[in-house]
Order: sequence, then C-alpha cells, then structure tokens
Amino acid sequence: MRTLIASDLHLGAGTDTDLLRWERFRDPLVEAAAEADRVILLGDVIELRDRPLAEALELARPFFDALAEAAPGAEVIVVPGNHDHHLLEEWLVERRLRDAGPLGLEQRAEIAESGPLRAVSGALEGRISLAYPGLWVRPGVYATHGHYLDRHLTIPTFERLAVAAVERALGPPPDIRQDPLEAPSGPTDPEEYERAQAPVYAFLFALAQGASAERRSPGPSARIWAAMSGGATRAQKLRGWLLGSVAVPGAVGIANRLGLGPVKPDLSPGAISGAGIAAMGEVAARLGIEAEHLIFGHTHRRGPLDGEPGWQAANGTQLLNTGSWVHMPGLLGEGPSAKAPYWPGTVVEVDDDGPPRARLLLESLSRTELSPGDDGEGPR
Repeated sequence: MRTLIASDLHLGAGTDTDLLRWERFRDPLVEAAAEADRVILLGDVIELRDRPLAEALELARPFFDALAEAAPGAEVIVVPGNHDHHLLEEWLVERRLRDAGPLGLEQRAEIAESGPLRAVSGALEGRISLAYPGLWVRPGVYATHGHYLDRHLTIPTFERLAVAAVERALGPPPDIRQDPLEAPSGPTDPEEYERAQAPVYAFLFALAQGASAERRSPGPSARIWAAMSGGATRAQKLRGWLLGSVAVPGAVGIANRLGLGPVKPDLSPGAISGAGIAAMGEVAARLGIEAEHLIFGHTHRRGPLDGEPGWQAANGTQLLNTGSWVHMPGLLGEGPSAKAPYWPGTVVEVDDDGPPRARLLLESLSRTELSPGDDGEGPR
C-alpha cells in the first residue's frame, strides 16, 4: 500500500497564498494522489480563521472535487490541525455526550452528515474519514499535524502565549493536581493538550465568522498583535508566517514576567526552526509516541533537507516535516528550491516498508511562477 501525505494546504486563506486553489498548482498533487492507495491530509487543510465558514468551504471544494476525480479508488483521511480544528467540534461533543473516554493517539470517525467537511467532500462520499490527533500510517510510522508543539515552544508566538494563558487560568487537571506550591508538570496525554489549546482555536474561529470582506490579511492572531503593538512590521509578519502567528517585540519579557514562558528573544528563522523541532520531540516524549518515524506539519518548514542534522527526538524517533502548500515569498531565499526549506509543494510517501520519503512537487517552478499575478488567477 502506498500512502501520500500532505499538510498545511490552508485552502481559502485570506491572503490568497493557498496555491492549491489554482489548477496549475493543484495538478501535481492530484496526479501524485492518483498513484496512492490512501491520501492523508495532515491538518490545516481548510483555513477557517480568515473568512466566514461558508466562504472558506466554497473556496476549498474544487480541491476535494479534483482529488476525488484523480484518485477514484483512494481512501482519504483528514487529520485536523489548529486552523481547521472546527471540523472536529461536533464529533468531540458527541464523544463527550456518550462518555467515550479520553482521546488516544488515534481516534477514527466518520464524517458527520451535517458537518462542514461533508459540505466540501461530497464527491468523496464513502471513502473519506477523520482521524485525530493522529494515526499510525503503518507500524512504526505515526503522523499528526503537530499543533500540540505550540505548548512547548520557546518562541513568543500568539498561540504559544495564548495557550499558556489558558493553561495558567485553568490550572492542572484535577487528576494530576500537585502540591499547590509546585508548578504544573504540563500535558501528558491528548486530552490535556486539548483542554488548554481548543479554547484558543474556538476563539480564533469565532472571530473569523464576524469578519467583513475588507479584511483578508493578516489573520486574526496577527490582527490581535497589531492592535496590541500598534501595527506589525514586515519582519514581524515574516516571522509570523513561520508558525502561523506573529511574534512582537517586547513579548518575550512580558510573557516571562507573567509566567507564560519560558520564551526567548531570538526570532531568527534558524531559531524558530530549531524550537519547532525541539518542541515536537517534547510532544513525542510526553505522549509516549514510540515510533521509528514521526511525520508532522504545522511549522511550514519542510525537513530534514539533505544532510541536515538535528531532526531526531530524544528517544531516537526520526522526525519528518511535510512543509506546506502556501506561498511565502519572504522566506524562499535566493538559492535553489531544493535547498529552500519553506518552498511550497512537499508531500511525503509511505510504502509498506522502507523509510518515509519527501518529494517536492513544485521544485521545477521559478520564484516568478510562484509570485502573485494580476490576471485574477492567483500566483503565476
């Protein structure tokens, strides 16, 4: 069996940088999907923070239709992330009502008849399902979007600080409450991550539902930071693209003084990349993910690149990031696409044996071809 994995499509992004909305970028991905028995969409598939729900779903539908046509026999599994966490809400409520117990590493569910994912995936009826917070692709290979890593970042992103604030307000869960004088040990299972992070996702989704057509960029987390800091500079926006949120000057000292850290002042791309890798390793340790390979997305930073060290958790698990399908021109650099970690268009293929392998499907395109056009057809 061949499995194809892609993450961070952000279909319907308010910045119009979601490449798969346009056929010429969509074709390489659906052609690769046609060769697979299973397609896993590993989180942030639909951008639900920039536009009202109906508008975002309408923009996402052509991709699902194209996928259904190109890969008529493939199973499709959607693993929601932080930007499309709303896709899970009805299912999560239903689980609580029937006292289904805590989330494990892999929970599977059918698509709800009345849910938003059904509205865009009608052409895939009978062969599309949900998995959360991840799934075992095969023995020894686990895949998850990776948004739980925000809890352990040392970078002052909006979500890092918002999650810390929620966790601080709630205190440790009753079943792991410690001496009141001791600091909480932090999450050790998916339910504990959800407890602090889901309220942040719900808040940002709610903001998008009342937004006007005038706003398309930046997203809600950037708008909040801009309101707090008097506006975001271009450098801040570039840093924000790295993890889907915006860090602002002064946030480090404030966050640490308020007990929302520890976070550090180094906001360079290298520091952010290293922080994401380290945080994902922490998630693997806390959740007890015993895997040879752990595939994740979320940071938009594909890797490891050829010969790049450091992509390994403390337990020896090899980490592999799927990158994104979002055009971020300020992060592409000047070198060839193969050496640009934020070049869009990566998929990961997993067969019945052998290590997972990453493929950059848009490697042949130039920076000009990825740049925004003025012909009404997005990047060209």
